[in-house]
Amino acid sequence: MIPARIERISDSEISITWNDRHVGKYTLRRLRDVCPCASCKADREEQKGKVTLPVFKPGEFEIRNITPVGQYAIQIVWGDGHGTGLYTYEYLRSLCECDECSARNLS
Repeated sequence: MIPARIERISDSEISITWNDRHVGKYTLRRLRDVCPCASCKADREEQKGKVTLPVFKPGEFEIRNITPVGQYAIQIVWGDGHGTGLYTYEYLRSLCECDECSARNLS
């Protein structure tokens, strides 16, 4: 699957129209929370099971830029400057939060 179009649909959400015509919805908070870079993965693993207060950084959930990486991923640069995560198309498709995918993931 390859994105045919990526667009902002609100201040907190983007949509991706895939080449199979599926229109996926993605909240920026979720995309940032599951950033696939090594640093974010290590932070999530370290915090697993711990109760901590969230620390919000300005721009953390804002997209500054999205760049295609070859034919397999996009790189998102966030408003706080973070931008080392490569979101593969397969990974992005698995994160879809549209009604159809959300219902499928519940069953």
